[in-house]
Amino acid sequence: MNILHIDSSPRQGSHSRQLSAAIIEKLLEVAPGASIIRRDLGAEPLPQTEALYAVALASPATLAAPPMGSLDLSEALIREVEAADVIVIGTPMHNLTIPSVLKAWIDQILRVGRTMKSTPSGKVGMLRDRPVYIGVASGGFFTGERANQPDFLTPYLSLALSSIGLRTQQFLPLQGTAFLDRSQAPLARDKALAALDLTVTKEIRAAPGRPELLSSTDRPCRDATLLSRASPGAF
Repeated sequence: MNILHIDSSPRQGSHSRQLSAAIIEKLLEVAPGASIIRRDLGAEPLPQTEALYAVALASPATLAAPPMGSLDLSEALIREVEAADVIVIGTPMHNLTIPSVLKAWIDQILRVGRTMKSTPSGKVGMLRDRPVYIGVASGGFFTGERANQPDFLTPYLSLALSSIGLRTQQFLPLQGTAFLDRSQAPLARDKALAALDLTVTKEIRAAPGRPELLSSTDRPCRDATLLSRASPGAF
């Protein structure tokens, strides 16, 4: 199994990072030989949308003949998604929604004609579905009986992923982190993980006729960060 592991918190010891790492541990219990591609958006932020990329996406004509190098980063990130059987995303809730570094990733992988197509009834995903587990850490409360703030993160991220074909999603919220001390954090994390449903992942693992996957000796983790620097004009 190939796992794409994405973190977007700028803090190395953040609750969302610990939550996504715990999800990975659970997945490795199901698939101990899994290969992990690491994309740390918090430590290695992607560039915001640049002029050449915006030009390429401006019209069907420019998409058909994009400026040289303008789609390189987008293509590398999309291929990471395509290579994954499971995607794990760790994200904090920043001002009611996702951090800008995660939005920059979304802006690169949502591409008309490559990962989605426009139809009279709306956007249709072009990628095959696969499980996406999203660990969300929030300082406050946005769901449940203690909710005291709106949630724009969940509906936006769910729609963005669904629009390219990633419809099998599970959000695992870890709320009220601003009020947790260090001793309370593991218990709160375990409570969030209790809702984790690995049924679909186990079915993928057991499905006959699955294509060959990268072995751990291919070490995709080594290359994932470098891809963000590979395209001309990426920084």
